[in-house]
Amino acid sequence: MARKCFIIEMGMGIDQHGQKPTVAAARAVRNAIANNALLGIWEVAGLDDPNQMIIEVQVAVPNPEQVRIEEVLAVLPFGQKTLILETGGMVVQGRAIPVLNDKNDDMLIAVAAVKVYVDI
Repeated sequence: MARKCFIIEMGMGIDQHGQKPTVAAARAVRNAIANNALLGIWEVAGLDDPNQMIIEVQVAVPNPEQVRIEEVLAVLPFGQKTLILETGGMVVQGRAIPVLNDKNDDMLIAVAAVKVYVDI
């Protein structure tokens, strides 16, 4: 069998309050997969089970060492999942709101690429 890339989807996620890179990363992944119907997984690639998909997620986010990997991958409903984290994204100055548990004025922005592979 040969591994082939079936689709790549990109997304962006923001944590406006709380300064949590995991929240921004998970939202970026959710945004990347939000409007997909991968019918070709069955009709073209011939998979019998959606868990046969091999999913590689790459996320660039401020403070990637703070990301809780399991929470980000939990956004994906199916597949054999891996997460590659790198420093990137953006920090934008917003407004701290104490009742929202803000630590400072930072808003964290993450970008994600979700690659779906199949073995054919």
